[in-house]
Amino acid sequence: MNQLRRLMALSFVLLMGVSVLLTGCSKNTDNSGKDETKVETKDETKVEKSDSEKSDSVKEPIKLTFYYPVNVGGSAAQLIEDICTQFNAENPDVFIEAVYTGNYDDTVTKIQTAMQGGTPPDVFVTLANQRFTMASTEMAMPLDELIAADEEGQAYIDDFLPGFMEDSYVDGKIYSIPFQRSTEIMYYNKDLFEKAGLDPESPPTTWDELVEYSQKLTNDECFGVGLALNSGSAQWQFTGFSLENTSDGRMLMSEDGKEVYFDTPDNIEALQFWLDLQNKYKVMATGVIQWTDLPTQFLAQEVAMIYHTTGNMANINSNATFEFGTCFMPGNKQLGAPTGGGNLYIANGISEDRVQAAWRFIKFATDTTRASQWALDTGYVPTRKSCFETDMIKTYYEEVPQAKVAFEQLPYARPELTTYDAAQIWRILNDNIQAAVVGDMTAEEALKNAQMEADEVLAEYK
Repeated sequence: MNQLRRLMALSFVLLMGVSVLLTGCSKNTDNSGKDETKVETKDETKVEKSDSEKSDSVKEPIKLTFYYPVNVGGSAAQLIEDICTQFNAENPDVFIEAVYTGNYDDTVTKIQTAMQGGTPPDVFVTLANQRFTMASTEMAMPLDELIAADEEGQAYIDDFLPGFMEDSYVDGKIYSIPFQRSTEIMYYNKDLFEKAGLDPESPPTTWDELVEYSQKLTNDECFGVGLALNSGSAQWQFTGFSLENTSDGRMLMSEDGKEVYFDTPDNIEALQFWLDLQNKYKVMATGVIQWTDLPTQFLAQEVAMIYHTTGNMANINSNATFEFGTCFMPGNKQLGAPTGGGNLYIANGISEDRVQAAWRFIKFATDTTRASQWALDTGYVPTRKSCFETDMIKTYYEEVPQAKVAFEQLPYARPELTTYDAAQIWRILNDNIQAAVVGDMTAEEALKNAQMEADEVLAEYK
């Protein structure tokens, strides 16, 4: 039996050897047939393997939703879209879907709605003064761990202007990064100054001078001065006047955002000054003046001086058919101005890979070059110290000196009204100011009522 098995194994080996020999002979006698087919088969196998490896290595990009508002004229929305397009081109593993969400008020509402529906934006721009609300409702996450883990993190934060970083903190933690930041300045029509016999290079510096100049500038075709008193804007404007008239250095609110000081004698005096511009001196249009209407009225030369954001600089500079100047907001007891505008936030509760991608986008959108270009294109104030060392900003300030006023005024500027439940507190102040503007209340009645209503709202945070 063993011998038989050995014979069968030997026969199998001999058979395999003959097969190999025949195959070799076949190759030698016909190089253009089966051999080419075999080579092609090998190539196809390699191609298939390469495609398979490629599909394994290429992953779908992380898609982030980015909500952003625009609260100024000009082409700011398109500029933000351009930043997103540039980021997507340079970062193929991440795709930013930019979603325009209207003005700041609209944006907060849409963020809240999206989060309640379980589909929050991954990264978003909303007002810097929403930081207490963003933190207390846990809509935004603190960024300190991201900053600490980033080799450039602390240097990056230290490069932002202190006046803008001031309203990024809640309880010592950083919740947002300055992006489209502004301060309020005065724009004035130099041509109308000359017609009124005023020096176009000497704008008003005090409230008394503001009244004097406005009276000379007011006629049947033009008001001397314009202030936005509509809801969503009155609180920003009033922050500046409150700072200018403070006797003890207090703002409209405490630094921790838990108290407001609406009904102080200084603030009542400031609101009365607004009413006097309309009713006593008759140098400002009566009723509630809309924020979005002021630049249009200024460009149409229907108002000679307006208080407005630096974010409208590009719009006014591009469309004015007359010589215009800018200056600090005129002071009373001291100089003062509000800072405002939007910061970048990362939504709380998103996955770690999305957090990292969002952080990368924030740093991209706020790097020195882009922050400088954004300021140049919009009129917003450059947010970083390093921006002012770039040739871009140096040249810009030489060509458009009106834009530099905002930067020069920053040492006198403080954050606008910023509290917990900011949207509700704003509404309270704005509604009561408007009641005074339309004559339903006196300045004192309006601010005392605003104080009472705000105290009730903020009681739970004390």
